[in-house]
Amino acid sequence: MKRYSDEEILDMMQNMPLRELGKMANKRKAELHPNKITSFIVDRNINYTNICWVDCKFCAFKRRLGEDGEYILSFEEIDSKIEELLAIGGTQILFQGGVHPKLKIDYYENLVSHIANKYPTITIHGFSAIEINFIAKISKLSIKEVLVRLQKAGLASIPGAGAEILSDSVRDLIAPKKLSSDEWIEVHAQAHKISMKSTATMMFGSLENNLDIVEHWRRIRDLQDETGGFRAFILWSFQPNNTPLKEQYPHIQKASSNRYLRLLACSRLYLDNIKNIQSSWVTQGSHIGQLALLFGANDLGSTMMEENVVSSAGACNSMNQDEMITLIKDINEIPAKRNTAYEILETFA
Repeated sequence: MKRYSDEEILDMMQNMPLRELGKMANKRKAELHPNKITSFIVDRNINYTNICWVDCKFCAFKRRLGEDGEYILSFEEIDSKIEELLAIGGTQILFQGGVHPKLKIDYYENLVSHIANKYPTITIHGFSAIEINFIAKISKLSIKEVLVRLQKAGLASIPGAGAEILSDSVRDLIAPKKLSSDEWIEVHAQAHKISMKSTATMMFGSLENNLDIVEHWRRIRDLQDETGGFRAFILWSFQPNNTPLKEQYPHIQKASSNRYLRLLACSRLYLDNIKNIQSSWVTQGSHIGQLALLFGANDLGSTMMEENVVSSAGACNSMNQDEMITLIKDINEIPAKRNTAYEILETFA
């Protein structure tokens, strides 16, 4: 399998016709997934708090401590959400929140162990790198100590949230208080070292350029070469509405579908060591989400029973299991329900 250099993928991203890129990415996908199975997961995104001190300029979800509309979900409210998920056959919660300025490791340990003990069939895929990083700082612990304690409590894996673009020149503009690219990589590296898997993400369409995008991919690929700990890569576009970044840079517009598909295909070709590429129908809508399956994606992501962060910025797409099955069958692939580890639970031939 060919490994593309930074220069080659940059040239392809900028100059190759979209249709040709799609054919190449789809061919690579077929090499990795010859059984023509396209997977999805039934889960729920639970944001346990919207209180956050980081003030990312691209975020319309956060509230400061004491600000109107702030919340921390009670254990009872979280239980109710999980029970609704179980009722529709869900297997995972994507569990993350704002970076609360006062919550320490004990809170998170109690929360995770409560869920793990009460709902043993639910996989907890939770806490972004910035949350882990800050829990360590406020609790005066190392990153590894936080991860080990949360893993012992029942945390199964961590999402790639907070990566945005792994180029500090961009991060300094869109999230100056957030952890650096090196710190994001370090959290995931430490997770992988204790056999905790994670996912990698990229948010494009803010202030980055093509070189920044390639730098992001390179950092992900290099860490995957070292640890093999990433289960999947998820690309999604910045949703500018209601965000401080849009107010500061009024020229920013939502990225086009062409741009999304182009970057998706390039990510499939460049990230040769990551088997699963997820379609971002939540930001792109169901039809482009379906088309992404012909541009390298092999997973349609989550039915996402609940979503609060992206919808706060104006993207309100939704899809249930039956709709996902129909979209996958429509491109002559086999729909399959999976778990967090990308193990197939059920196919719908």
